[in-house]
Amino acid sequence: MDHSPGTDSCTELRARVRELTAEWRVGGRYVPRSDSWLRSFDLEFSKELAARGLIAMTYPKEFGGAGRTNVERLAVTEELLRAGAPVAAHWIGDRQIGPAVLRHGTRALQEEIVPRIASGEAVFCLGMSEPEAGSDLASVRTSAERVEGGWLVNGHKIWTTQAHHATHAYLLARTSREERKHDGLSEFILDMGAEGVQVTPIVDLAGEHHFNEVRFENVFVPAHRVIGEVGKGWKQVVEQLSFERGGAERSLSSYPVLVELIAEAARQRDDRELHALLGALVARLAVLRRLCFEVASAMDAGQAPVQQAAALKYLGNAFEHDVIEALRRTDLCQDPAFDSTFGQALLASPAFGLRGGAAEVLLSLIARQEARS
Repeated sequence: MDHSPGTDSCTELRARVRELTAEWRVGGRYVPRSDSWLRSFDLEFSKELAARGLIAMTYPKEFGGAGRTNVERLAVTEELLRAGAPVAAHWIGDRQIGPAVLRHGTRALQEEIVPRIASGEAVFCLGMSEPEAGSDLASVRTSAERVEGGWLVNGHKIWTTQAHHATHAYLLARTSREERKHDGLSEFILDMGAEGVQVTPIVDLAGEHHFNEVRFENVFVPAHRVIGEVGKGWKQVVEQLSFERGGAERSLSSYPVLVELIAEAARQRDDRELHALLGALVARLAVLRRLCFEVASAMDAGQAPVQQAAALKYLGNAFEHDVIEALRRTDLCQDPAFDSTFGQALLASPAFGLRGGAAEVLLSLIARQEARS
């Protein structure tokens, strides 16, 4: 079956998402915003998507999924991001934790976790970044020590999005000290309600609370909550990052700004410079959408498109920033309010190039692929 962006299945899915988001907007149940996949949290909206089969779309039906393709899922995520919908409650779990558990988890772990993601019941945060480590994900100090029946986790994570809402955490921890820092790492799923987990808010300049510090003090994790092979987590992490880096959220985080820019260009019909700038941005977006489609197609073919996803994230981040900069040359950016479209996007923009890997990390991945070509 052809699952290119223009197929009937994708068209029908887009229509369903547009209908749902229009209902919620007209009803005043959410206001579109930039960076909605990270900053706009509404568990009821996520559960509504789940009830309509629009979460866990690529998961097997036996685990509550829809058995659809990644290309079809891309059609849905594009529409949700274009609508600035409140999708943060399910985004991380649906995007990368479910696929990681399905690829590498035991049957018991799959049966425990995946249906809860599919129903919108499980809310995940990512325990990856650590203080003083920067973008060097392999410099993990958080440790997991084997004990009877499982593991004891001790350590400190930072910039943990929505940890204060999360029911579960994906955790990257060091289970042994090896000569290479990339060795001896393991992946876990941890209950955020477990004894010894402490969440501390990180409030941004607008007074909003999305990020957190999370400390773990002798937190017990049952043995079956390991994802994959103990000590061999790095390869799985790199694979998982292709799910994180290769989606539409890497180019559409500032889409509400682009909508305002298009409206302004319609009003300023004689501003050739603005129209030329907008035309260039739209052309770049078309290329980025094609890259998203190619990443999704590769995933449907059973591949982990690490380099392609890195290229998409690198180019997408630049696009997102340039959309915001384009709005600066109009009168629309004169509104300094934090809750304006421009204000929201501007405040979110410093994180665009950091989350999921800084530019230097992405360029290194791309260069290694070129060297092998």
